[in-house]
Amino acid sequence: MLERIFHLSENGTSLRTEVVAGVTTFMTLSYIIFVQPTVLSAGGMDFSAVLAATCIASALATFLMGVYANYPIALAPGMGQNFFFTYTVVLQMGIPWEKALGAVFLSGMLFLALSFVGFREKVIDGIPESIKEAIAVGIGLFIALVGFQWAGIVVAAPGTMLALGALTSRPVLLSVAGLALTFVLIVRKVRGAILLGILATALCGLPLGVVNYHGVIGALPSIRPTLFKLDIPGAFGLGLASVVFVFFFLALFDSVGTLVGVTSQAGLLVDGKLPRAEKALAADAFGSVAGALMGTSTVTAYVESAAGVAEGGRTGLANIVTGGLMLVSLFLHPLSRMIGEGYPLAGGSRIYPVVAPALIVIGSMMLKNVRRIRWDDATEAVPAFLTMVMMPFSFSITEGISFGFISYAMLKLASGRAREVHWIVYTFAGLFLLRHLLLK
Repeated sequence: MLERIFHLSENGTSLRTEVVAGVTTFMTLSYIIFVQPTVLSAGGMDFSAVLAATCIASALATFLMGVYANYPIALAPGMGQNFFFTYTVVLQMGIPWEKALGAVFLSGMLFLALSFVGFREKVIDGIPESIKEAIAVGIGLFIALVGFQWAGIVVAAPGTMLALGALTSRPVLLSVAGLALTFVLIVRKVRGAILLGILATALCGLPLGVVNYHGVIGALPSIRPTLFKLDIPGAFGLGLASVVFVFFFLALFDSVGTLVGVTSQAGLLVDGKLPRAEKALAADAFGSVAGALMGTSTVTAYVESAAGVAEGGRTGLANIVTGGLMLVSLFLHPLSRMIGEGYPLAGGSRIYPVVAPALIVIGSMMLKNVRRIRWDDATEAVPAFLTMVMMPFSFSITEGISFGFISYAMLKLASGRAREVHWIVYTFAGLFLLRHLLLK
């Protein structure tokens, strides 16, 4: 039966290899189980419900990718999209999380519809490479900044806006130690380095009084506080059009980039193209739709799947293992709450010293794309620069993308190289400019 569904022999793999690959992929991406509810609960969502939604939606999408597309590529809420959801849409724009989920749902449905008509290729081909790479770098800087804030390493300060925190305080020392340990594990090429770093940091935080013990295994968390709570009609408002676009935009490049990169590593590309691409992208889009219905942000293909591929994973059977482990993780709800509840500060605010090191590490990994930008061409370099820096400086992924598109179109026009720019860029640049002029 397994041979008929997954074609193990044809792909040069075995049951044992696929199981090992599935476990490896789970180890490398399972940090999202602890990070996702922490991030979304900062926007007012129920921690336990987000945890349940994350595990269930990720498992369903991962199963679908495995059975329908037969690829060893797991799916889970995307880093970057979750921060855009909470910090830009909910906290900065003041949009209720129910409407934000509605926007995720609409972007997922749009992605699903366009997965079968070839439009995604036109969008991808139309966006300049420098902007694509800069978006990944900018999101990395944004995530790292939040990580430094959550660690207490960087704090708000009058006059300079940011300043160095109290490095000798217990929670900050814990974060610094966790960060150092995680980087050491990565340098030593330890599988699941980020997850192990989170668990070790939490363990060290217990005797320091920074982390409160709640247990490890417990009853299944309830998904009711977020299940079907999305506001789809509210997401049709004019002010959310750009939000739906950015959710769609980020999901598009995350999924395509990951699918091509991981399958290339696995040797699954045929003449440079991805077989069953429509099925793979449909599974990705389904993840976002399912996630929005259950109560979590955009679900997308995870580049950490490359770890499983490196262990020999070549078919969707590895995904069945990874998805099964995501469901088992639901029983680790007490451990997740222990890690993500944060440390209270004077004035009622909180920092998250256990999760913060993971964010800083993930942010640092996303900066590698900067080397692919054409820095010797100002019409490419300046928009890329603005895209990258405006995300953390404005604390908004949307603003970074808008500055990048507008400046790219403007500089190409000013340099007499307007024909180098795809009409899609001019369209998006105009829409973003109109948004800045109309919205105060």
